[in-house]
Amino acid sequence: MAMPLHSVKNRTGLSPAPERPRRVLISSDTYPPDVNGAAYFTHRLATGLAARGNEVHVICQSDAGPASADVVDGVVVHRLRSAPSLVHPTMRITVPTRLHRLITDINPDVLHTQGHFVVGRAAMSAARRAGVPIVATNHFMPDNLFQFAHIPERLRRRAGQLAWRDFSRIFNRADHITTPTPLAAKLLTDQGFPRNVEPVSCGIDLTRFHPHAEPKAWARKLFDLPDRHTILFVGRLDEEKRLDEIVRALPLVLNEADAQVAFVGKGNQRAELERLASRIGVGERVFFLGFVPDENMPQAYAAADVFAMPGVAELQSIATLEAMATGLPVVAADAMALPHLVEDNGYLFQPGDVVSLGRHLTAILTDDGLRTRLGKASRELALTHDDQSSLARFERIYDEVTR
Repeated sequence: MAMPLHSVKNRTGLSPAPERPRRVLISSDTYPPDVNGAAYFTHRLATGLAARGNEVHVICQSDAGPASADVVDGVVVHRLRSAPSLVHPTMRITVPTRLHRLITDINPDVLHTQGHFVVGRAAMSAARRAGVPIVATNHFMPDNLFQFAHIPERLRRRAGQLAWRDFSRIFNRADHITTPTPLAAKLLTDQGFPRNVEPVSCGIDLTRFHPHAEPKAWARKLFDLPDRHTILFVGRLDEEKRLDEIVRALPLVLNEADAQVAFVGKGNQRAELERLASRIGVGERVFFLGFVPDENMPQAYAAADVFAMPGVAELQSIATLEAMATGLPVVAADAMALPHLVEDNGYLFQPGDVVSLGRHLTAILTDDGLRTRLGKASRELALTHDDQSSLARFERIYDEVTR
């Protein structure tokens, strides 16, 4: 395979000035304005690579319907025509056509796919036919899809097996495979995936997410929150996040602390959570902040005292990392990759153990010294997930597969 232009050497053996930047094509079924972890990661990967001097193209589905191509945040975004899905009101269906022509026109050095669904699958097929090396990053767990596909509980085990089999068939075509954490890589091995999988952290921008010296009351005022101890969750308000456990734990916390819960994000569980909070008498202590733009997220973390993550299907959890970077203690479910983020910076609890969740939250909110100590440990651990290190590793992988 011919070497990319950015790595060609002259006859003296020295590298000349590059004729063009490294050209990276990223494929993803989800991209902003979609609101989910994979969309955020893909956007930050694309814009981060562009900021480092790469020429970056993204192929994704249209969020509005018609196909389009625009330069957004220094990235050329190619949106494929889509239509509303009958399965879920926020989902859309894309039928990729002529991707081989688009890839020929772009002529990328490498394809970096973020999934094996419709867009990722089609892009990988077109790239393989064009002789373009493929790097694949997995963000997938069957649990993330069960609620959207309305699969009954009794059928989920078998559905999960079929989903993993399909994943293995598609990702086995890639030249290099990554996933955000060692635990996520082990999951793929446990599911029978035969290839080596490299853990590469999603990474976070440590210059944006850092501890704030201003009083928390200032940040709370920005979101119309009362000035009291605040338990924060950031993410989709969906089934696999198990957010009812935070609401159910709140009465236990209120026995010892003047506290409240703030949920940042949108999802189909909001109405149910509101009903639950009202039914158990904590409706006035549970706040739904809705979608918060990415540029305002540092202030959202600054309004909180502790971050709670009860989800059981997290391959890394960017939101938890961001919270840690801002100096928040963490209370998280002892499930999937979350234990990788909780050492001496917080506590783990068994999924469903609301009493333990409440006890850990109470301990943090009622002890200023403990909260400060755990918060500092969170920041130190987050420093090992600098996004620039992750971007640099991906660039090295691109060069490795194009040699």
